Amino acid sequence: MPSPKTVLITGTSSGIGLAAAVTAARAGWTTIATMRDAAKAQPLLEAAAEHGVADRIHVKHLDVVDAESIAACLDEVIAEHGRLDALINNAGAAQVGTIEQGSLDDVRAAMEVNFFGVVATTRAALPHLRAARGRIITVSSVGGAIGQPFNEAYCAAKFAVEGFMESLAPVAATVGVDVVVVEPGAVASEFVTNLSLDVPALLDAAGPYAPALNAYIARTQQSFGNAQSPAEAAAPIIEALAGDRPAFRVQTSAWARDFVGTKLTDLDGSAVQNLTSTWVR
Repeated sequence: MPSPKTVLITGTSSGIGLAAAVTAARAGWTTIATMRDAAKAQPLLEAAAEHGVADRIHVKHLDVVDAESIAACLDEVIAEHGRLDALINNAGAAQVGTIEQGSLDDVRAAMEVNFFGVVATTRAALPHLRAARGRIITVSSVGGAIGQPFNEAYCAAKFAVEGFMESLAPVAATVGVDVVVVEPGAVASEFVTNLSLDVPALLDAAGPYAPALNAYIARTQQSFGNAQSPAEAAAPIIEALAGDRPAFRVQTSAWARDFVGTKLTDLDGSAVQNLTSTWVR
């Protein structure tokens, strides 16, 4: 009997990553669930046990901004399982702010996790994925298609991820590797909670941007009140993982498809600007 296919997923301690790990295991994949802090694995392990897939989920340490960590994790995976058939780049970090009041270090930190971490993990995994004729799936965001107010650094990183993957896709295809980007909208997960935003302090420090920031926060709180669950957002990821010929770009909801569609048909940029300007008024 052939050995089960193996998928490595980054950022699985909560949210979409946790849900994707459990869903992949339920679909029969040997699932390497990685996270920066393995001490945070308990919610994942409990969910795996609840769904009867604890034996298919293997938690490992992997920090996407640490090249040695990436290499060590991949070496362990190949030593223990003999193959890597898919990589799901999910680890990421949100950031809220505008450049005049932030720092270049803030921007660099956002790029390091959300862009360079994806590039580094993809680069390290590609020889194994090439050998397996496997698949790279990267969790981007609707913010990888449409720039959003007070998300300059985050959206810049996601734009960069999508440009990188869109350019890589035809090249990877020549050696049998499929490339997919997945664009969720609002997802009710700890990704946003982990920002630990002190809204009153942010507004106090916002100076001339306070009215726009207040409007943006109000709109964002409303949108996350109607958010997808992590499991709903993870389902299209696993469909792309298992499908025969996945599309390059996949949205996780009808709302996300409509929202991204605004950008893809907006040749002069006016439709996006007219839309997002209402978020800060």
